[in-house]
Amino acid sequence: MSTASTRLPEGRYGRSSDARADRTLKAVGAALGAVLLALVGYFAYHYIGQNKISAEVIEFDAGKNAVKVHLEVRKDAGASGYCTLRSQAESGAEVGRADFRFDGDATRIDKVVTLRTTSQGTTAELLGCHAG
Repeated sequence: MSTASTRLPEGRYGRSSDARADRTLKAVGAALGAVLLALVGYFAYHYIGQNKISAEVIEFDAGKNAVKVHLEVRKDAGASGYCTLRSQAESGAEVGRADFRFDGDATRIDKVVTLRTTSQGTTAELLGCHAG
């Protein structure tokens, strides 16, 4: 005694609902993948293409009410922007923060800036530079 097959004959009734679902999932997956790739490309362009100013703290000299900071700034010719510096006390409390502007045609600027503090600062930290 044999059991009857519950499968439909091949090609007679069109695609099964599972085949249609697989095709839909593949299309949705491809569309989401394309959107994700476009987003990654957009953010990469703005991170790399728009980052026109970078800097580093070469040295600093902490005084009672100010910290003198030697900055080396690298930027595109003609670009302008600012760098944000902060100083902290020995306890870790922030005692000073300021923005210093840079502009002009020079691509490399060495400058000593003075960051005023509310009390004795022990650090000079570059928080970041921004074009604009």
